[in-house]
This record gives sequence, C-alpha cells and structure tokens, in this order.
Amino acid sequence: MNPLVIGLNHKTADVEVREKVAFGGDKLAPATDMLVSLPGVHEGVILSTCNRVEIYVNAGDPASVENEIKNFVSAFHSVDRASLDRSLFVHSGDEAIRHVFRVASSLDSMVVGEPQILGQLKDAYEYARENKKTGTLMNRMMNKAISVARRVRNETRIAENAVSISFAAVELARKIFDDITTKSAMLLGAGEMAELAARHLINAGVKSMAVTNRTYSRCVELANEFNGRPVKFEDFIAEMEHVDIVICSTGAPSYVVMKEHVKGVMKARRNRPIFFIDISVPRNLDPAINDLDNVYLYDVDDLQGVVDTNVEQRKIEAEKAEAIVTEEIGSFRKWLASLDAVPTVVALRERADVIREEETARALNKIGICDERTEKVIRSLAHNIINKMLHPPTAALRGEAADKEILVDLVRRIYKLDNEEVER
Repeated sequence: MNPLVIGLNHKTADVEVREKVAFGGDKLAPATDMLVSLPGVHEGVILSTCNRVEIYVNAGDPASVENEIKNFVSAFHSVDRASLDRSLFVHSGDEAIRHVFRVASSLDSMVVGEPQILGQLKDAYEYARENKKTGTLMNRMMNKAISVARRVRNETRIAENAVSISFAAVELARKIFDDITTKSAMLLGAGEMAELAARHLINAGVKSMAVTNRTYSRCVELANEFNGRPVKFEDFIAEMEHVDIVICSTGAPSYVVMKEHVKGVMKARRNRPIFFIDISVPRNLDPAINDLDNVYLYDVDDLQGVVDTNVEQRKIEAEKAEAIVTEEIGSFRKWLASLDAVPTVVALRERADVIREEETARALNKIGICDERTEKVIRSLAHNIINKMLHPPTAALRGEAADKEILVDLVRRIYKLDNEEVER
C-alpha cells in the first residue's frame, strides 16, 4: 500500500489557477468516479477548497499513478499539462502521510491554527467513504489524520490567540468585559474590517448591535444584515450612552468622536466601562479619549501589536504540533508495515500447511494400516512441529521491527514464496 498526494495550494498556485482546477459543486461526483477508475489507483479522496485542491490515493505504482493523475486533472479541467505541472506538488510514502496530518492539523493553512480545514477534510473523506471510494489505507489514514488534529488542538494552543485585526478586537473585548453576551455594540461607519469585527462580535454572542452611517440607506441595509437597529448619524453620540462597545471606521479625514463627547457619554453612563475600537486610517477617534477613566481605546496599531504577538505565539505552538505529527507518522508507519507483512504471513502459513499435509500423508502411507489414535498422534505431532517452527518468523513479521521491509523480503526468499503466491 502506497499513500500518494498530488495537489496545489495557496503556496504553489495563485487564485486563478486554483479556481480552474477546483472540484466544487457537481464536478466532485464524476471526478471521484474517474479518479478511482485510473490504472493503479485503488482508493481516492479529493479535497477541494478555496485555498487548495489535493488528491489523496492508495497507489499501486506511485510513479505511474502520478502521471495518470496529472493527465486526469489536466483533461478534466481542460488545463495545459505543462502549466499545471508548474503548480503541482507530489508527496509519497511518509511525506504523503505527513502532508495529510499537517493539513488536518492546520499547520499547512494560510492562517496556521484556523479550524475550518479539519471540517473540510472530514467532509471530503466522508463523501468518498460513503460512495465506496476508500478502503483499508484511506480509511485508516483519514481517521488517523482527524485524531492527530484533535490531539494537536488538545495538547497545544495553536488555535488560541487572534491573528487577524478584526478578531483581535473581539478578543480584547472579551478581556475587558467578563461576559460579552450581556453587552451591546455599535458599528460606526462601514469599513470592511469594522464590519468583520462586528460579525465576530455577533458570533461571540453580543446582546445587540446598533449601526450608524453618514448614508442612512446604507445604515438601514447594514442594520438589517446584522439584525440590529439603525441610528441616524447625527444621533450616534447620544446612542453611545446605551452601548458598551463601539467599532469605528467611517473613512472621515479627521476625528468624528472627541474627548468632550465621550466625557458627556460617561457621565450619562454613570462611569460604566466602554470599549472603543478605531480601525480607521486615518484615525476617527480622538486619542485623548483614552485618558478618561473606564474608557478603553485601541487603534489599528494597538490591534496589530496584539496580532503580531499572537502570531509569534502560534509559531511556538506550531513547533509543538510538528513534533506531534512526526510522532504520529511513526505510529502510522508501524501499522502500515504490519499490514504489508500480512500477505507474507498468510502465504507462509499456507505453504507450511501444504508441506505438513504432504509429509503426514507420506508417513501414514509408510506405516500402513494404523488405528485412529495413532493417526491422530502423528497428525498432532506434525501440526505442533510446524507451529513451533513458524512462530519466530511469524512473530517477527507481525512485530514492530524498524527494518520490516527487509524482513519481509528475507522471509520470502528463505521460504521461496514468490510474488504471485504472496499476492494471491
């Protein structure tokens, strides 16, 4: 059994190429059928996301199967083979196993530690399994990859700490307020990162969302999108009295909220804490706001500092995750090696049974007529001798020897088990 991975991702191909070879929608079913019908392909799984298109197979002869799969992808998507080859990577054996484990654990993702890829890999595997495109190797490898990813999540902090500006804002809000689900928020403006931060807040369970914008129609549109309430731009200062978190990105060339504005807001709030997130460039919130008691103001540079620190922390956790992957590859390799030995063990037993039957029959023929008890003793003797002679090589083949492939070949040579017999 030979694991083989062929594909491209955000590191090897730009988005235009990835789009051309994607197996999304109604392409997946016929593509999977064609894949497993290729010569030498015994099992197959296709993973197709916005950042990667990867094909995992159990290959008879990896070299010939590699060529077959490249031709298949080229023909299926009508993409020139030569240009396709420039974007493709190929992994076989232990490196194929490592790649699958790293993909599942989000070590190969654009944002290391992101959780989506594991779900996408699960879906790809489940589709192939339910449609009977997988077998012993793929089932074991995919399930192992899923368990490795879970182990990485449990034993490292690779998925913790925000590594995007918008999510860092939400992470800081969680630190400032004990329970974000009891807090209300306001989106001031319609900058892309601010909108994304607002979505993260809603996903985190913030109680309510007010939306304000210079263009009231856009304000109403966003409020409907966030299931919030629209606020006229001239009224947003007064509305701050009722919100705990303000996300600002108006695109204005100067400050739209001054220290005096917030001083009045804090008086109306009876000094309850308020958190300002200024994602505008240039800044829209007066930095002097931060001088007020119970007022917390973070701008893009502050958030970027949080992100940079978190990225470095994820790199440290990624090193721990890589060690886990390496350890699990060794475990999987032992299983794979033991699986490769099974046909040899079976062939050895069958050869021994044939010899035992032949020699027992020859011995009984020489003895001539004998009673049932004597025949039973002779057969038992032959059986026990064979079992004791075969126990050491059989145990060695089923064990965890580092040089299992050499051992399998040696047993085949010693006992003259030709490839046809072992295959059968």
